[in-house]
Amino acid sequence: MLVDSHCHLNYKGLAEQQGAVLDRARARGVTAMLNIATRESEWDDVLAVAEANPDVWASVGIHPHDADHHPDVDTAKLVQRAAHPRVIGIGETGLDYYYDKSDRVRQQDSFRRHVHASQVTGLPIIVHTRDAEDDTLALLGEEMGRATFPGVIHCFTASDDFARKAIDLGLFISISGIVTFKNAADLQATAKWLPQDRLLIETDAPFLAPVPHRGKTGEPAFVADTLAFLANLRDEDTEALGSATSANFYALFNKAMP
Repeated sequence: MLVDSHCHLNYKGLAEQQGAVLDRARARGVTAMLNIATRESEWDDVLAVAEANPDVWASVGIHPHDADHHPDVDTAKLVQRAAHPRVIGIGETGLDYYYDKSDRVRQQDSFRRHVHASQVTGLPIIVHTRDAEDDTLALLGEEMGRATFPGVIHCFTASDDFARKAIDLGLFISISGIVTFKNAADLQATAKWLPQDRLLIETDAPFLAPVPHRGKTGEPAFVADTLAFLANLRDEDTEALGSATSANFYALFNKAMP
């Protein structure tokens, strides 16, 4: 049993062959996929895929890259759309200071609105963070002090210290195909010690295809390759780690049904 905890089935590269992509994932033992929204214009399409496929779930959110373009997506709108039975998470949201495609203050405001939606609904927040560790932790810690909420740091590439602090806040850590890359020594060192009960696996497809598919369009089937690498890295049984990360997915995204 495998779960791809973060993919973009409606993105170019996957949308054109969505049925085949889903079939290939199922053939490799993937039993659930979380299809992630990054802008409001995607919400209906992302939901449609989840409505049509019982093994696909959906999120609603605004990526930090798009914060400038969504000033009207407030907590109330997120909460309203999250009431859909196939929506199990809020996001992806967060802070990206590497590309700075949106104003940093607007990114922070959008991020906070998503956190508030998580606090209201109880649905996990799906956090993107890049070159923004201090501000991400500060905002999460401040809001956690007001009202606790579940969440995951998706596609983890941050520092070892960030991982420890995120876990202390009660968050999960999701590992993508980046862990298989030759230049990912720091990430591999972190992935070795992450507590098994806080670990998720994702593809972030169509991005970040793991070795041995690097350079190709990523797809949910490849979560099996990331799992195999991670199990070897951690000296754990592949099937057992797959079962554990799948159980973690359902423990975190508890609106979803196995």
